[in-house]
Amino acid sequence: MSLLLRGGRLDGAATDVLIEGGLIAAIGAGLRGEEVVELDGRHIVPGLWDEHVHLSQHAMVRRRVDLSTATSAAAAARIMAAAPRPGGDLPLTGYGFRDGLWPDEPTAAILDAVVTEPAVLVSGDLHCLWLNSTALERFGHAGHPTGILREDEAFPITAALQDVPDEVLDAWVGEAAASAASRGVVGVVDLEMADTIGAWVRRFGAGFDALRVEAGVYTDRLDAAIAAGHRTGEQLGDLLTVGPFKLLIDGSLNTRTAYCVEEYPGLHSHGVLTVQPADLIALLRKATDAGFVPAVHAIGDEANRVALDAFDALANGGWRSGGRIEHAQLLLEADYTRFASLGVAASVQPEHAMDDREVADRYWAGRTGRAFVLRSLLDAGATLLLGSDAPVAPLDPWVTIAAAVTRSRDGREPWHPEQSITVAEAIAASSRTTVEVGQPADLAIVELDPQTASGNELRRMPVAGTLLNGRWTYSSL
Repeated sequence: MSLLLRGGRLDGAATDVLIEGGLIAAIGAGLRGEEVVELDGRHIVPGLWDEHVHLSQHAMVRRRVDLSTATSAAAAARIMAAAPRPGGDLPLTGYGFRDGLWPDEPTAAILDAVVTEPAVLVSGDLHCLWLNSTALERFGHAGHPTGILREDEAFPITAALQDVPDEVLDAWVGEAAASAASRGVVGVVDLEMADTIGAWVRRFGAGFDALRVEAGVYTDRLDAAIAAGHRTGEQLGDLLTVGPFKLLIDGSLNTRTAYCVEEYPGLHSHGVLTVQPADLIALLRKATDAGFVPAVHAIGDEANRVALDAFDALANGGWRSGGRIEHAQLLLEADYTRFASLGVAASVQPEHAMDDREVADRYWAGRTGRAFVLRSLLDAGATLLLGSDAPVAPLDPWVTIAAAVTRSRDGREPWHPEQSITVAEAIAASSRTTVEVGQPADLAIVELDPQTASGNELRRMPVAGTLLNGRWTYSSL
C-alpha cells in the first residue's frame, strides 16, 4: 500500500512525499496515495542515526540511582543512602557521578559510613566505578585502598551489573528504543561491551522492529566473530547489520585517564594508553583482513595520534579507508587533515563538550581550542559522524544537533563557538539517507523548521512522527 505525506515542507518548500515499498517514490505537488496523512505544514527531515550508543547500559541507567546532581563525594553518598534498595541479587547501583571538580575524594570509607549492603556507583563517562567495602569484597577486590576502579579494572564489574534475565533487559531495551524513535531516530550503532550480535539476533527474533541496528564487536569476541564468518556490513536481517570492530586505547577526560601529550595538572600523569602501538596495529590488521571496519576509542591528543599512526601503518600495507575514531575529543592541530587523508571518520558526541567544558578548562587548560573540534575537522575535509555515547549523553539527536550548532546549553555563553557547524551539516552527520526519490523512506516529521529554530528549540524539537522503511515507528499525527 502506498503512503502519501501531504502538505509537508521540505527545505522550507511545500511539497508532498509518496512512499511505496519502503522507498520514496515521488516528491512534488498533487500526488496521490492509497493512504494519506496530512502534515499540515510540518517539516520533513531524514531519519536520524545515533552513531555511538551503549543501548543496554542506557536502558539500565533509567533504573539506577541518579547521581548527576552530586557536587561532592559526600553528596553522592547521601543520595545513595536515601535511595530505595533494589530487589533481587543486584547491588544498589547509582549512575552519573562526575568527580573531576569535586572538593573531596570519593573513597570506600565515605560510602561505608552510610550504606552497608553492596553499593556500586558508575561514573557518568562509564570509565570509573566507586564501590563500598561490601561491594569490593563481592566483586573480588577486598582490601582495595580507595574503592575507585578505573578502565580495564572496572569493565568486568560493569558487565556483571547487567546480569538480569534476557527477557527483562530486552523489554527495557525495547522501551529505550521506542523513546529514541519518538525523537526521530531510525538507527543506532550499538557498541555495548557484550555479545552484542547475539543479543540483537535474539531481540529481532522476538519481534523487535523499532530501529535499524549495527551491532559492534569488541576485542574479546573478535576471534569468535571472525570464526563465525561475520564482517562489518553483513546483513543478519532486514534491520540488523554487523557493525564495526570497537577497541579502546585510552580512558576519558572526567576520569583523567585520556592519554595526552601534556600531564594533567597536579596529577603527574598523562593518562593511560591501554593498547600499545604495535599491538594496536596487529589488532587492526587482523580485523580489517577479516572485513571489519575498526572503530578506535581515542580521547586524548596523544591517543588520537597513536590511532592515526596505526591507520597510517595499515594504509602502507594496502588498506585504503573506512575506519573510525570514536570521540576524538582532544586533537593535535597537525592531525586534523589526517582524518581526511586516511579516510578515517571522526565519530563525535557534541553534547560531551557541554557536559565537560569546566573539566576541560581545568585539566586541558590552554588546549581547549583544539578540544571537541567540529568546524576544524569539517574544514579539513574529514567526515563527521554524530552520536551521543548514551547513556553518557541523552539518546536524542536533537540534543546532539543543538550542541553541535550552538556550542551552548542552559543559556550560557557558547564555548569555543568557532567550532560550531551549521544545522544542515549537523543533520547530514546525523543521518544515513536523504529525502530524495529512490531513497529508503526513513524520515522524521518535525513541528519546527530546523534551519530557523533557536538553540533551545532545536534541543527540544517537537517530533510528530518517525518512519522506518515507510512504516511508522512513532506518530502523534
